[in-house]
Amino acid sequence: MSERAAPFYCPYCGDEDLRPNEQGHGAWECAACNRAFQLKFLGLLTRGLTTDDGEDRI
Repeated sequence: MSERAAPFYCPYCGDEDLRPNEQGHGAWECAACNRAFQLKFLGLLTRGLTTDDGEDRI
């Protein structure tokens, strides 16, 4: 994966006018509601994976 994923809309007001924030990786600011927020990937979850025959896979 060569590029970082960017949010499509503000989680507070829903507007799409987002810009990267100077606070660092994953920080964004919304020009519409004047809020700054940070996104962080926590990891993959193992629950919910099933095989084709319906058995749970861990």
